[in-house]
Amino acid sequence: MRRSRYLSLAFGASFSGVAVLAVGAISDPLPPDATYRPLPTMPLSQARAIDEAQKPAVMERQRMLLERRYDLADKPMPDVKMSGGMKPVQDGVRIKLPTNVSWDQLAAMKPWDIRERNLLPEGFLPLPHVKQAAGGQVFPNREIDEIHAQEMRDLRRFDVDFDLPDNFTPEFPPPIFLTTHPELGDVSRGQLLTIKNFYEIMNGVITPVQMEGLRLLLTPFPQEEFNQTEDRKVADQSTGVACLDCHSNFHTNAAFHLTPDVRPQADRFRLDTTSLRGLFNQQIHGSKRSLRSVEDFSEFEQRTAYFNGDHVSATRKGVNLPDRPNQVAMMAQMQNIIDFPPAPKLDPFGRLDPALATSQELSGERVFMGKGRCAECHVPQTAFMDNNMHDLKLERFYKIGQVFNDFVTLPDGPIKTFTLRGIKDSPPYLHDGRLLTLADTVEFFNLVLGVKLTEQEKKDLVAYMLTL
Repeated sequence: MRRSRYLSLAFGASFSGVAVLAVGAISDPLPPDATYRPLPTMPLSQARAIDEAQKPAVMERQRMLLERRYDLADKPMPDVKMSGGMKPVQDGVRIKLPTNVSWDQLAAMKPWDIRERNLLPEGFLPLPHVKQAAGGQVFPNREIDEIHAQEMRDLRRFDVDFDLPDNFTPEFPPPIFLTTHPELGDVSRGQLLTIKNFYEIMNGVITPVQMEGLRLLLTPFPQEEFNQTEDRKVADQSTGVACLDCHSNFHTNAAFHLTPDVRPQADRFRLDTTSLRGLFNQQIHGSKRSLRSVEDFSEFEQRTAYFNGDHVSATRKGVNLPDRPNQVAMMAQMQNIIDFPPAPKLDPFGRLDPALATSQELSGERVFMGKGRCAECHVPQTAFMDNNMHDLKLERFYKIGQVFNDFVTLPDGPIKTFTLRGIKDSPPYLHDGRLLTLADTVEFFNLVLGVKLTEQEKKDLVAYMLTL
């Protein structure tokens, strides 16, 4: 079915040199590469020279977008750190407001008034990939450096770098908590699990089946930008990417890529890596795919996140086809024993213990359960999620079709509810990382849900989320 003429849009990608179609044309079929990845048309040396020449301008364009949208300064909360105790949690609202309008004024306006007057803060819009036309996985420098030091494997792309400041990413390496050994606390020994060290760190802690699952999750396999072919984005031929290169120590390092579930390229939204903590309680997997088991997710990731949802490209570059009853089951068993970090102020039903919580935290819980409407999706009894997908309908507040760095802002549609357990460990927030701090998320949902919280209620809500 062809889409509305009003949505039709085509533009040249500034840094790719190829046309990127945003929305289907009304009169003619879309070209073949609107769905499938095109085959390379030039030698790697030539493509690399072009990419490297464009890279300074690519990074500068993304830097300007981030600085226009956010206050990126390092402003840690006093005495509040992530669960490993190494990295401070960032404080305050970092989304920049439009000129001459306050958060309270925005919250008092109707969505269509904000849309018509173009007053939605730009930082509330979907965050573009650093290079939308190319897409693909982009890793933070600390992950790249550690993998290279341990494995001599290169995750650094020659066309782009990671774009967000380090103060807005999770602590690295993150701690690991196991459902099978809660008495041990963090079992990572302060190290990043890799194919080189996993046996020494985990021997005697996990079962042989779990150990084999862990080995597979740490084994690199060919991936779209990291492989042997001439259209890769790494200088040397690569052995690929491991599952835990993004999900560092089963948490997240804020690596990102583009959703494999949408076409064409300019419509594909950015995906921030989600934590695997508490996977045992999740009934749906994938932000858009709604896969019903971690086994399905582990199997399909080999052709979705690894290859942008293009099984044709995967076949050409070397797809990994794990055996379902053996390998996939073992990978799932290992993932299903990863626990949330301890939350000593919560009771067995996910509610604050009044004997342990402060008055501000208890006030924040009342806002969460009542006026703020947070608990309607983030249900405390089910690990602060509801195993459903919801559509926030953010497009009520902006004119669709705006283009930022070659990415077209379109409605997100339904996205699954992510858990809030251990949320202070997982910046940046929302499925694409567009919200840098917990205070940003409070302002975002205050506007989108129309709940009109006071300044004190917003502060209380942040204090409460730090306890989760």
